[in-house]
Amino acid sequence: MDLIARLRAGLPGEAILTDPDVTGSYAHDMASFCEAGTPAVVVLPRTVEEVQHIMRTATELRVPVVPQGARTGLSGAANASDGCIVLSLVKMDRIIEINPVDRIAVVEPGVINAVLSRAVNEHGLYYPPDPSSWEECSIGGNIGTASGGLCCVKYGVTAEYVLGLDVVLADGRLLTTGRRTAKGVAGYDLTWLFVGSEGSLGIVVRAVLALRPEPPGRLALAAEFPSTAAACQAVCEIMARGHAPSLLELMDRTSIRAVNDMAQMGLPDSTEALLLAAFDTPEPAADLAAVGKLCTAAGATEVVPAETAAESDLLLQARRLTLTALERVKSATMIDDVCVPRSRLAEMLDGTAAIAEKYGLTIGVCAHAGDGNTHPTVCFDAADPDESRRARESFDDIMALGLHLGGTITGEHGVGVLKKEWLARELGPVGVELQRGIKDVFDPLGILNPGKLF
Repeated sequence: MDLIARLRAGLPGEAILTDPDVTGSYAHDMASFCEAGTPAVVVLPRTVEEVQHIMRTATELRVPVVPQGARTGLSGAANASDGCIVLSLVKMDRIIEINPVDRIAVVEPGVINAVLSRAVNEHGLYYPPDPSSWEECSIGGNIGTASGGLCCVKYGVTAEYVLGLDVVLADGRLLTTGRRTAKGVAGYDLTWLFVGSEGSLGIVVRAVLALRPEPPGRLALAAEFPSTAAACQAVCEIMARGHAPSLLELMDRTSIRAVNDMAQMGLPDSTEALLLAAFDTPEPAADLAAVGKLCTAAGATEVVPAETAAESDLLLQARRLTLTALERVKSATMIDDVCVPRSRLAEMLDGTAAIAEKYGLTIGVCAHAGDGNTHPTVCFDAADPDESRRARESFDDIMALGLHLGGTITGEHGVGVLKKEWLARELGPVGVELQRGIKDVFDPLGILNPGKLF
């Protein structure tokens, strides 16, 4: 019996896609410069039992399986390999439970981040992880890549909110990890092992997520600086003085100009860096005033605090438009996410500017400054082979710079295909050997998302 017939024995007909024109649309995520193969079939299960059937079939026939969420990733982690089963989890999109007493939500992997956030808000609760693609990205994908977001400086990343998982293993067995309780330290923490594993260890089919009480309304300020060094000094002072902003974002000159050109935001041409800070504390105006003084002392030429939520949204609009604005500069972009210690943030931005000059490219940087997580965005003409080559080389130079500064090659986007070589450099040979050994335990046949990470 062939692959398709075996799959049909345990899946409804509408869950199996074989038309090449359709399956080809599932071949890759949103990353540039990442190889993608041709899948043999795309399957869209709705139940745990259907996922188990798919994995048993894959194991029996030795067919690779590539798990996918909403395919908003930026590292090629969801890219198909030739002859694989693409296992799309978008149909498993139920919010199973929201429990205000235990402050947890139980969800399937296809639930969209923004949908969950709004649902828990109705109970006076808050799910903090908020990737920029939160209106499109799925919880399963967020777990697979250990996603971050704008509020990580105060609330942390996805991993800190995953309490437990149901995972279908490569051979079809169902593993339950973690807990529903506020505390629990029984055995090795397999839950965190799966978070960020990019579908290489198992298929997440259910997640228990921690929730927080919904915070008060947020107020923001914008501070303009004559240099990135001055803006980064302000970031260091804000964090060193013990402030806890719910958002602390930075835009460099290139990003500011791109947003100005697209949306006529009216930011002065003399602005070399824009720092955006927000607080959701009981007295946000007082916190903004204190941070405003630190920005002025660091050299800010203007500090504009908001007095209302509407004014705050207006101030933050420039940051939200950054990627869209940079995408208009050239036909293609490569978005990096190198994370460095906050104390080295200025060196990272200045070094990236030097790399842009070296390669004759436009590279805009926006950053989750409170985390030291930078997003250099290389703008290039994909139809120009020389410019494409320079773009890729500049991307590598940026990652090398991040490691040199004591950072990591990815703060939230993951490794996928794009950064495999760099993961080996960051981990070192002993680290790679141990991580490959872990994968062999969970996936002895090597059929789960092959070619990713290592």
